[in-house]
Amino acid sequence: VQLQASGGGLVQPGGSLRLSCAASTSGRTFSSYTMGWFRQAPGKEREFVASIGLHGGTYYADSVKGRFTIPRDNAKNTVYLQMNTLKPEDTAVYYCAAAGLAYGPSPREYEYGYWGQGTQVTVSS
Repeated sequence: VQLQASGGGLVQPGGSLRLSCAASTSGRTFSSYTMGWFRQAPGKEREFVASIGLHGGTYYADSVKGRFTIPRDNAKNTVYLQMNTLKPEDTAVYYCAAAGLAYGPSPREYEYGYWGQGTQVTVSS
């Protein structure tokens, strides 16, 4: 599966942004993948943000719980990351990823075998 992330940009603190991740699959349907979002801030390791499993179950990092959601549209082969009440510490490159063997949502990076190219999100006034 090939993943293309988009929607990043510059936003003020307290603002909102929606990231999109479009998937191109062959021989296997998009709905059979657990999808996740990760991020990497300058000088830091990549960290888990949110995940959605095959049947819609979700899991979030504590740092984004209550502010971010991860809906998916299987008809459009797309997963989103809706980010609200953004903070400067949310500034990072955001990556979408697909896990081919996971059933439910997963925060474990090693389970994701497919990665998109990343999109920059900057939260600043």
